[in-house]
Amino acid sequence: MIAKIVTSGKFTLDGGTWDVDNNVWLVGDDHEVVVIDAAHDAEAIRQAVGDRRLVAIVCTHGHNDHINAAGALADATGAPIMLHPADEVLWDMVYGGAREFTPLADGEVLRVAGTELRVLHTPGHSPGAVCLYAPALGAVFTGDTLFSGGPGATGRSYSSFDTIIDSIRERLLTLPSVTVVHTGHGDSTSIGAEAPDLAEWVARGH
Repeated sequence: MIAKIVTSGKFTLDGGTWDVDNNVWLVGDDHEVVVIDAAHDAEAIRQAVGDRRLVAIVCTHGHNDHINAAGALADATGAPIMLHPADEVLWDMVYGGAREFTPLADGEVLRVAGTELRVLHTPGHSPGAVCLYAPALGAVFTGDTLFSGGPGATGRSYSSFDTIIDSIRERLLTLPSVTVVHTGHGDSTSIGAEAPDLAEWVARGH
């Protein structure tokens, strides 16, 4: 039901460029699937989708390393690209006005293969960052909002440490502790593993 491929490329923002490995998540069954964060390599993602119907390409946020393969993947499959509109400024850095996306809304429920993915707006890493919570799978896909070891980075444009802490405290740490956290980079973790360290993150961040 949940599969991952890792793609590699560049993250660029604020005049800097970094080499990154991104987790691309696929949620579905043998017939249809959703891709979460189409990063770097559209062909590798298309091969992972195979002959299944691609219901949507969902972007957890608008940083280029999470959306730079979305356009080509959409062209190859006809699937819509979904992004929270608060990240349009980041989207336009990659696609300008040449490509539209379907706006995501907090509380929206996406459905694939009989599974619900609930959209949680979790700003901080970026204004339009979202997480996708799948209660039936006991999993949440957090993009760059929450990692194994703490919150995503907030030292660049359009980010806020206080905001990401509020998002994590109010939207993520309230999920069941056994919920598996599937991240945008690196290893998965769980809500229960991360929750005890909230005070430490706050102290470290300030």
